[in-house]
Amino acid sequence: MPSPVVARPLDDTVIFKPLKVGNNELSNRIVFAPSTRFRALPDHSPSDLQLQYYDERSKYPGTLVTVEGTLPTKKTGSYAFVPGIYTEKHAREWKKVTDKIHENKSFVTVQLWGLGRVADPFQNKREGEKLKGPSALYDHERLEKVAKKAGNEIEAYTTEEVDDLIEEYLKAGRLAVEAGFDYVEFHCAHGYLFNQFFAPSANQRTDKYGGSIENRARFILSVIDRLSNEIGSHRLAVRISPWATVYGIKAQKDEDHPITIYSHFLHELQKRADAGKPLAYVSIVEPRVSGIFDVDEKDIAGNNDFVKNVWKGVVMKAGNYTYDAPKFKQLLDDTEDGRTMVGFSRYFISNPDLVTRLRDGKELNAYDRKTFYKTTNWGYNTYDRFGEATKYDEDAEKSRKAAPIDVSARL
Repeated sequence: MPSPVVARPLDDTVIFKPLKVGNNELSNRIVFAPSTRFRALPDHSPSDLQLQYYDERSKYPGTLVTVEGTLPTKKTGSYAFVPGIYTEKHAREWKKVTDKIHENKSFVTVQLWGLGRVADPFQNKREGEKLKGPSALYDHERLEKVAKKAGNEIEAYTTEEVDDLIEEYLKAGRLAVEAGFDYVEFHCAHGYLFNQFFAPSANQRTDKYGGSIENRARFILSVIDRLSNEIGSHRLAVRISPWATVYGIKAQKDEDHPITIYSHFLHELQKRADAGKPLAYVSIVEPRVSGIFDVDEKDIAGNNDFVKNVWKGVVMKAGNYTYDAPKFKQLLDDTEDGRTMVGFSRYFISNPDLVTRLRDGKELNAYDRKTFYKTTNWGYNTYDRFGEATKYDEDAEKSRKAAPIDVSARL
């Protein structure tokens, strides 16, 4: 477990100046970045634990909260106990969460999270789905062994199946608006489905979704174009991790360099913005982080300076912004352009009142990584706000599982 972080007061910095994102004005530039937690119900509906969790982290009015990666369809693969938004029931249950966030006068993004080749072969099989990816390539021999054991070996999506996935994403986007989400973010990072289509080493297709960089970007751009027409580009966002080498993604060691791939993608997004259809923001993972782990300074392969040279809209950057606390020089340098937000994940997990603590310069609670991917309440809703000292029954919270949301029992 890391040591607590000492924070300097940021109330007099650009961090606490308003920023317009899409059609909404945020009160500050601190965002809760999407953070996988495994506290949803077995049918992928959000739970009572999640309602409490996002309520607590949206108490500072005008804050943007991104809920964890959310399945847009079973056809992109699955894990157990992660949320989805592909049924009317999912939308109804999410509406209870977004209503609470809006009651706090804050804003909320749903991240649509296709898993593709890194899904759980056993969970896919339980849900009646094959393990599929852009090509029939495993990210690692470990997953190959698991897939063979599950009797669910990887296959490549057909051209028609990718066409169908576009329709599935459109449906999920519509349901997200119905559920009250302010923004819909596409997870194009960290080795997941859209990232797999971008990467030459994961995408060896020869159809319209493979080969050239233009073809490898066709899937996500088709989703963006169609959904922009339906719900408005001002609601849409993307997340990219150009330098992350996770789940078999080779990044700078691949056939095409990340700057080549993502400059093209961002150029396409900027062309659409110039034509009157700008996305709400582009979210970028800094090279200081790869997946869920920090990267040693000597191993950092590049930087994201190219992003702002191509994309002229709002940017959200995330990736270990506490490494230089309490000065937070990197955070302040990155936000001085007036169009950058900064995402926190691990310290937003352990500090439900993170925005207030950063504003006032209060010490941050340390997080406990061992509790991140459990399915009970311990290490989830058991972190205190500053000045509180709640006594939790650890055994009881370790046995407390997610339950359906009961809106009659108001928080």
